[in-house]
Amino acid sequence: MTKTEQIRKIIHVDMDAFYASVEQLDNPKLKGKPIAVGGSKERGVVAAASYEARKYNVKSAMPSIIAARNCPHLIFVKPRFERYKEISTKIREIFSRYTDLIEPLSLDEAYLDVTNNKKNEFFATQIAIDIRKDIKQELGLTASAGVSFNKFLAKIASDENKPDGITIITPEKAPEFIDVLPIERFFGIGKVTASKMMNKGIFYGKDLKSKSLEYLIKNFGKSGQHYFNMVRLNDSRRVNPNRIRKSIGVEHTYMDDINDLFVIHEKLDSLSEELSKRMKKSVAKGKTLTVKIKFNDFTQVTRSMTFKYYISRKENLMDGWKQILKEDFKLIKPVRLLGLSISNLKRNEKPKKEEVQLKLEF
Repeated sequence: MTKTEQIRKIIHVDMDAFYASVEQLDNPKLKGKPIAVGGSKERGVVAAASYEARKYNVKSAMPSIIAARNCPHLIFVKPRFERYKEISTKIREIFSRYTDLIEPLSLDEAYLDVTNNKKNEFFATQIAIDIRKDIKQELGLTASAGVSFNKFLAKIASDENKPDGITIITPEKAPEFIDVLPIERFFGIGKVTASKMMNKGIFYGKDLKSKSLEYLIKNFGKSGQHYFNMVRLNDSRRVNPNRIRKSIGVEHTYMDDINDLFVIHEKLDSLSEELSKRMKKSVAKGKTLTVKIKFNDFTQVTRSMTFKYYISRKENLMDGWKQILKEDFKLIKPVRLLGLSISNLKRNEKPKKEEVQLKLEF
């Protein structure tokens, strides 16, 4: 960073157990009780868990049957996404009182650049305090915040003192903080990569920092460059108010396992229609279609194909998954979940003849 370059002030705000907290807010009888937002106890997947449920090792994306086993008195609540969107809009309105540089990551979290803000407040920490206070007073919900000079550190910081906490990482404290940070806490390093790093003796940030760029690229591919930069605090990514989603998807867990290929086609037909509607609502088209199939033993497969042109119509989505299933799918076990997603997105693409070029990725 040059002397003339201004140090940025970035806040990452993350709502605490958002879906579950909204349910407890709207239904006081659920306050203080372990609840899971998601499907049924027998067939669903946990979308969100209250902090009371997390004490029993109930986590997001966990099969409901396992969650219920971990916490026998767990209360399952059906999700109400329209309500969550309504609250999210109100949270966004609070953010906009302080800055227009808001980059939503989902309904319950966002980056804010408050380097130059509407309140003319010099201290980003004070803005984070005020935002959290506004959310609690006006909406009855709590949020955690991370404050730092780049997005990478702000994101990690917001998870340091949950729930209802705030963590500040200054340029002076950042090197020491990153050196002792466990590798699995690095944003962008998943369980598989973390395990691979540990097998190579990389347990903390200081271990990662000791590796050369050549070593990281050789062992972790293109992501090696990203890891090299992040551990050295080189994150110049701007807060982008016009951020485009990487993918749009729909999936459904069925009450009864599916053993019939014809029924799978019927379900994918329905999912195609729903995905097409979501794409139109997002004013987006995409090129890469992915089919997700989860079997009754919780193993799953995904298969993808890439179209030559951007698509959004139901008919083209159906052509895609039919081609995928025709090329490489055998119904070897009962199916409990089906999903469709589209990636390689682009907005406002001019209409073109929608042709397809098959590219299977296994």
